[in-house]
Parts: sequence; C-alpha cells; structure tokens
Amino acid sequence: MARRVVITGVGAVTPLGNDMNVTWKGLIEGRSGINTIKSFDPSQFETQFAGEIKDFDPQKYMDKKETKRTDRFVQLAVAASTMAFEDAGLKITDPEEQERFGVIIGSGIGGMETHEIQHDRYLKGGPGRISPFYVPMMISDMAAGYVSIHFGAKGPNFCTVSACASSGHAIGIAFRSIKYDEADIMLTGGTEASITQMGLGGFCACKALSTRNDDPQGASRPFDKTRDGFILSDGSGILVLEEYEHARARGAHIYAEIIGIGMTADAYHITAPACEGEGAQRAMRLALKEACLDPSDLDYINAHGTSTELNDLTETQAVKKVFGAHAKNGLIISSTKSMIGHLLGAAGGIEAIITALTIYYGIIPPTINYRYPDPECDLDYCTNQAREKPVRTALSNSFGFGGHNVSIAMKKV
Repeated sequence: MARRVVITGVGAVTPLGNDMNVTWKGLIEGRSGINTIKSFDPSQFETQFAGEIKDFDPQKYMDKKETKRTDRFVQLAVAASTMAFEDAGLKITDPEEQERFGVIIGSGIGGMETHEIQHDRYLKGGPGRISPFYVPMMISDMAAGYVSIHFGAKGPNFCTVSACASSGHAIGIAFRSIKYDEADIMLTGGTEASITQMGLGGFCACKALSTRNDDPQGASRPFDKTRDGFILSDGSGILVLEEYEHARARGAHIYAEIIGIGMTADAYHITAPACEGEGAQRAMRLALKEACLDPSDLDYINAHGTSTELNDLTETQAVKKVFGAHAKNGLIISSTKSMIGHLLGAAGGIEAIITALTIYYGIIPPTINYRYPDPECDLDYCTNQAREKPVRTALSNSFGFGGHNVSIAMKKV
C-alpha cells in the first residue's frame, strides 16, 4: 500500500544566506545574491561574476580534521543536512530506526575544487604529491556517504548525477523509498561547489553564462527578452522527507506533502532542450497524474527558469501545452534563479524547499530583473515583487544537460 510523504525539515546554504531563514527572507524581499567573484581573480574570463557562498565556516558543522579531508561540496551538504535534521526535531539513535533512515543527495559535478588542487600538485611534483584523500574527496557520492556516516543513517544511500536535474532525481527516489515502505525518513536534496577556475572556464567555453559583468545583480533575468545566459552558483538544499503517520506520531511540523513525481528523458540533444519542451511536458503530466491533479488544480510552478534563451522559451511552451487555458488564467510561475543563480546539481534541492515554503507561508517569491517582456514568454511570472496568495498545489521543475527532466508535485497539508 502506498504511503504519504511529507516534508518536515529544511536546510540550505545559498548565495543569499547560510541558512534557510535568511535565504527565504532575501527571496521574498527580491534581493540578488550574485556578485563579482571574490575567491579567485576572474579578470581573464568572459564572465566574471557568480553566486558565491559568503562567510561559510564548515567547522560549525564538522571538526577541523574532517574539513581538511572533505571537498567544499561535501561540507555544504553536511551543513544543510544538519540544519534540516535539527529543523525537523529528529533524534535517531535506535538501531532499527537507523535502518529505516536513508540519505540520497545529488551532485552534478562533485569535487571540482579538489580535482584542480590535486592536478596542480601532480603537475608540479609528480604522482607522489597526490593526496591519498584525492579520490574520496572528489567523487560525487561522497556527500551522501558522508552525511549517512554523520547521522548514522543506514537505510537507502546513494548519489544521483544528472546535471541540473540531480537533486530533483534524488528527491524523487527518496519520495518513492518512503512511499513504497523502504524507509521512514530520508535526508535528500543536492549540493554543488563548482565556482572554480575550471568550472567557470568550462561554462564560459560552452557559451552558457551571462556576460553582464557591469551588472551582476541584474544579470539573471528569466523570461525577459534580454536574457543572455545563466549565473553559476554554489550551495546546498536538503529536505527531511518523512512518512506522514510517522511525522504525526512525533508531533512534527509539516511544510508540505509531496504527492507526485515525473521523470523523463528528451532523448534529443546533449545540451539543448527538446522542441516545445516535449520531455518537460511529459514530466509535468506524469507528476500531475501520480498526484491525481487536473491541470486546472495547480496554483504555482517554481520554474527551472535558467535565464537562457532556449530553456525559458521551451519551458513556457511546455507549460502552455500541459495547462492549456489555465496557463494564462490563474497559474503563477516564478524563477528564483533570478536571485540565487543556478546551483546546478543543487538547484532542485533548494527550489523544492522554496516550493514547499511557498505553500506553507502563502507567499510566492518573485522573478526579479524582469524589464523587457518577451512576446514568446507571455505567462504570469510573478515579476519583480513577491505576491501573497494561498497556494494549495505546486510543481517544482528541474531540467538538466543530457535531456533529464524532473517535476515534483506538492500540496498543502
């Protein structure tokens, strides 16, 4: 028998703040967390700004020795997981409970910074200079592995790697793990730390990034006619998913209920989305079907909304195809990437949290920097100012290079 799955804890480190309360406040105020890169000299790059994490201290969550043996993407995941765990009011020490407690965390790239540092050591001193911790620090699964060790979680445990859909897939599989009785509690979401010289250079080389170096905070402008690329960002967003009766029995507060997941492939192109968002259409339809929702029932979509020409156009086209007349008559959409940039493999985690909080608080965060309407992107994108409005049902969309599509359906409890 299928079981209900609810969100009982959230934690995040984002360009807007090192916890979810500060991040949420910044989102509702319509502030941007994007600025000129400070962690290295970006002057030789075509794009010189990003969504960096500010004043993050991993030793608040890990001891000094652990921080030396982990990449930044793992440290961000441990921090966000700790905040989510504490927010949920969890204490899990019983061996049987530990076996029903799992961790699935996505990361599109993994330990990019570690790879660069160790490659530089190899070039300067040969293979004998490579750290014995190089491989376990770099591999993408280590966030999920390390978090499971940190909390003694012995249930389902692995990493999803599907580019910008990574944490959407993580949440989807964690949801199903609880729904079909493989676990009672899951820590899930995503983490990424790819603002490095090679990370920035790689995305510059494929012409994916905005080049508005004179206006970093106004550069991410999803659905705007003058959009010119996404903004690279670091961070982590982790949720506690819990079986509904388990949560009720311990008096947990509930942000929202996950009621459906859609996961599809474009089978079309390594970077470009399929025509009219065909794969995205199917993902949204599958999520609605599992959720037993009619398209006209939906109140809000937290869009993938990257601020690239093709993504914003095809996502708009996909929404029109799926929702018909309702797309222009009551359905509200926003892209919070306008404020925090694109967290790649962590994007779906933080955006799922934002979607849940939108339902919980009845406030829709805006799409900022919207100045010039695009005739082909003509829906209600909640432009420039947050909107207070009851939200009963919502989707969170995540689409990734390789043609990966995930749509997560939620509702108010």
